[in-house]
Formats: sequence, C-alpha cells, structure tokens
Amino acid sequence: MSQIDRLWESADMTRRSLLASGAASGAVAGFAAAVQPVMAQTMVSTSADGLEAGWVDIPAGDTTVPAYRAVLTGAKSRPLVLVVHEIFDVHEHIADVCRRLAKLGYCAVAPSLYKRQGDVKPLRSFDEIRPIVAKVPDAQVMSDLDATVAWAAKAGIADANKLGITGFCWGGRIVWLYAAHNPILKAGVAWYGRVVGDKTELQPANPIDVAAKIKAPVLGLYGGQDQGIPVASLDQLKAALGPNTKSQFKVYADAPHAFFADYRPSYREADAKDGWQRLQDWFKANGVV
Repeated sequence: MSQIDRLWESADMTRRSLLASGAASGAVAGFAAAVQPVMAQTMVSTSADGLEAGWVDIPAGDTTVPAYRAVLTGAKSRPLVLVVHEIFDVHEHIADVCRRLAKLGYCAVAPSLYKRQGDVKPLRSFDEIRPIVAKVPDAQVMSDLDATVAWAAKAGIADANKLGITGFCWGGRIVWLYAAHNPILKAGVAWYGRVVGDKTELQPANPIDVAAKIKAPVLGLYGGQDQGIPVASLDQLKAALGPNTKSQFKVYADAPHAFFADYRPSYREADAKDGWQRLQDWFKANGVV
C-alpha cells in the first residue's frame, strides 16, 4: 500500500469513527450549512495526533490575519505549503488539507484572506458571499500570503526557501497569480481555479494576463465537465505560457468543478486521490521537499 493510500485509508477510518460517535465540530457544522447539500458519507477527516494544529494570528501590516496551521509536533524548518481556501474561507475541509500535508512532513498554513472585508462563514448562499469576496483586493491577498511566509519562517517551523502553494476554486486562481508575484516560490498546484474572466479595479488581472511573469511551475488540476471553467480557457492559458513553460495541466475528463471537495456532491474520489498524489509528486520534483 502506498503512502497516499495509507493516508486516505486512515482519514476514512477517522471519518467513520466521527460519524459513528456523532461528533462534529462547530467549524464543520458552519461550513456544511453554507454548502448544502453535503454528502457526509464522503467526508475525509484527518486526525491531529502528532501535530501542532490550530489557529494562529499572523501579523500583516497594521492588523493580524487568522490562519490555520499544521506541522509535525516539534518540527523545525519544514518545507512550507500555503493553502488558499475556496470562496467559503477557511473551514474544516481546508483545515483537513493542512493536516494531510503536515502528516506528509510539510508545514501547511491556510490564512483567512477575507478578514478585512467581512466574515463569510455564517452566510448561507453565494449571493451573500460574492459581495464580500468582490471587495478583496488581489494586492491584499498577495501581501497577506507574503506575511504568512514571513511569519512561518520567523517562527522557525518552516523553510521559506522550500515554498509551495496550493489552492482550490477561488484559491486556484490565486495560485497562478502568486506564482507570478513571489520570485522565491518553488511550485504551485492550482485546483480548478479560473484563468480568464472579468476584471475589476481590485482584481485587475487574471492568470492569462500574468502568464509571462510566471516563473515557478504550476500544475493545474481541472475537471473536463466544469461548467464555469471551459477547457478552451485552459488552452488559452497554455498558449500564453508559451512552449518553454514548465507548468502542466491535468484535466479529468468526467469530473465537475470542485471534484476534490469531499464534503460536497461534486466529489469524485478516484480523481481526488489521483490529484493528491500528483500534488505530492509535483512538489517533490520542484524542490518543495
């Protein structure tokens, strides 16, 4: 059995144990309510045993940004992976991704990137969430991610010279932008983040617009049945990246949007597991190890 299979089997056993006992955290209940309907039987839950895992406050300019971090207990100078949340902010699924990465030896940190604009976690619909997200400047997001890297390095738990980033949906777009923003980034993995679209004063560029500036290789993981991100738009980005790019794409032909989100009906287990293994291989091949 491979390491990834053991991780997923362990996570599934933990999930079944939690469901059998009826245990559920407030965070799980909150994010689940925001994304109904939820397929609880596919929820992956990774234990925090052996980890330093929980919320921290990260200095960012004149404020602090809450973030969920996970790292092996007592670990120092681990490879650092920034985890960029979906439109729903940092909820239990994103925290679980951090714990999965920590058990693979990474320091994983997921900053909450909407703090200044509002709290979307209590909200129940996209129509309520979108106006808050629309107020979040890309420049602020880049700065907060930089602050997260600086905090993790100063705390001694991460090595900023072994920096990776992964993100989902809203966060998938951010991965591409950050790969153009931070020159020390080693690699990124973008899960179904849009690459073209409307622009605003606060979000002045899409990945296709910054393709020439992307130096760190990005692995794009996308669903062939994603109604919001046509495969044709990925072809546009590939063309903009040029023939010498180190970035790559994997399109799962039958997968919809959010196929990794194991708390939603869109979850596709086989594709999610394959993508997770590809993420690990990508980071190892590009110096995030």
